[in-house]
Amino acid sequence: MRAIVQDHYGNSDQLRLAEVPDPQAGPGEVLVRVGAAGVDRGTWHAMAGRPLAARLALGLRAPRDRTPGRDVAGTVEALGHGVAGYTVGDAVYGTARGSFAELAVVPLTRLARRPANLSVEEAAAVPVSALTALQAVRAGGVKAGDRVLVIGASGGVGSYAVQLAVDLGARVTGVCGPAKADLVRSLGVERVVDHTSTPLPSLDERFDVVLDIAGHRPVRLLRRLLSARGCLVIVGSENEGRWLGGLQRSMGAALLSPFVRQRLVMLMASEDGTDLATLTDLVERGGVRPALERTFPLEEAAAAVDHVAGGHARGKVVVTVAA
Repeated sequence: MRAIVQDHYGNSDQLRLAEVPDPQAGPGEVLVRVGAAGVDRGTWHAMAGRPLAARLALGLRAPRDRTPGRDVAGTVEALGHGVAGYTVGDAVYGTARGSFAELAVVPLTRLARRPANLSVEEAAAVPVSALTALQAVRAGGVKAGDRVLVIGASGGVGSYAVQLAVDLGARVTGVCGPAKADLVRSLGVERVVDHTSTPLPSLDERFDVVLDIAGHRPVRLLRRLLSARGCLVIVGSENEGRWLGGLQRSMGAALLSPFVRQRLVMLMASEDGTDLATLTDLVERGGVRPALERTFPLEEAAAAVDHVAGGHARGKVVVTVAA
């Protein structure tokens, strides 16, 4: 099969298109004929091996998984031993260890039926980002009437978090750059804050829940945006730290949480098939929809990763794989 592979950590110039052996589904696994694969910030981290602490899971000297990509959407090609509930040809989506390829193996625990109202490209934009957003909104305890601030509202996770909070009946304020304000406004927010012209400490409102998805703002600043018993959920934490890449901020918030009235949460999202089925239901009833900006063909996967890593994406980016 054709697949994108990399033999060393580094920039996107490490990615190349190659012919590799077809993977085989093992017990409890499904082989998926890939129609499209989503691109998220984690794809860059896995490619670059940054922060260095991540290599404990990714591979110390070189990527353990030669083919990048997690999000996958396509059709069932073959079933591993003991797999029930799916048949060859079923439309599915989920997360794989290497989805930038014509075939990918997906464990049953990370697989669900594809929403009937999405194209294969749209479906590939859902799993990792929407799962993270769902679990973040859940961790924050968002409910009807809550005032919710989503920092990084125009990205992959943020665009889903906004929609999920709005669907629950929350009053949502989205933070983004000026070029992406129209997108965020279209997702149902009450207010858009341009982070390039409006410092967050100047906001005249306090929020029940703050979902911090972009940047590396101090926890003390974010706490000032919360109500007296509000909840801060730190979803992402990006800086240039070589070893931890900003993870220390999330860890510090979690350690501080027991000693303050506000609740400070370090989110560790999981790729869960049950939550993915929940998202299928939400998408099919119209509560959530992927904000798909653009697609790249498989041979241009490196450009897709660069587009996302450079902060240019308005919503989600997807790599398409020819049948």
